[in-house]
Amino acid sequence: MATDVETTTTPAPVAAPAAAEPAKDLTISIWRGDETGGEFKDYALPAQEGEVVLDVVHRIQAEQAPDLAVRWNCKAGKCGSCSAEVNGKPRLMCMTRMSTLPTEEPITISPMRTFPIMRDLVTDVSYNFAVARRIPGVNLRPREADGTRRMSQIDVDRGQEFRKCIECFLCQNVCHVIRDHEENKTNFAGPRFFARLAELEMHPLDTLDRRMYVSKEMGVGLCNITKCCTEVCPESIHITDNAIIPLKERVVDARFDPVVWLGRKILRRPNPTPAGVIATFAPEARSGQVIDSGKRGSAPGT
Repeated sequence: MATDVETTTTPAPVAAPAAAEPAKDLTISIWRGDETGGEFKDYALPAQEGEVVLDVVHRIQAEQAPDLAVRWNCKAGKCGSCSAEVNGKPRLMCMTRMSTLPTEEPITISPMRTFPIMRDLVTDVSYNFAVARRIPGVNLRPREADGTRRMSQIDVDRGQEFRKCIECFLCQNVCHVIRDHEENKTNFAGPRFFARLAELEMHPLDTLDRRMYVSKEMGVGLCNITKCCTEVCPESIHITDNAIIPLKERVVDARFDPVVWLGRKILRRPNPTPAGVIATFAPEARSGQVIDSGKRGSAPGT
């Protein structure tokens, strides 16, 4: 005869809640100074989860150094204003997470070294706007009979990459042709503007031939394609492969390719437009205004 046997189960022991880890202290070393000189100053503060470098700089500004100068705007990686060097690498402070940085040693934040220092983390980037004013704008061919201009989708896609540029000027900052040779600023446009020139030169509706201008006035030949500009671009624009190298190839075709020269003779096509003529299409030439890019200040570490 079967009998029912009551069984009891012992509840599993409940684990004690783990003690919360104490907040780690951060040491942030920020360069403080102006065009006459300066030095790094350390700031200690507790770490907070989910912060980016710009958050930490704002906390230091709010709690310890209200006179700290820093440039920023959108905090979304789209305005390019908060460019700086974090642990020696050019970055956008708003897109650099603190969790990706080692905290065993002080985290250094310094202004971009290539441009004159105004104060603390703020640099004078007007050199770039002076170069921009020298670039000839688009000069479209006449409209077709129906009043429209047409271009293929592949031509649209080719230039679309370059229009992603947010003008953070990190590529300009890291370019050693400008960074290590101040004298090159007068005749070298830099990677940001080679991307702009490539966009214009590849435009199928534009009537200007900028190849000689890119060579003689913008100095594309000085670039030795180390790809350092591509590596720091926050928009992942392939500046070297898709802009600078194609520009170099077009310049070589215009100046040295005998087949191209012979083709012009046979087809009676005009030679490349002289650089002086191209320059008349630049905004600076149209307005008659010239922007002074200023002199380089005392950068940290120099």
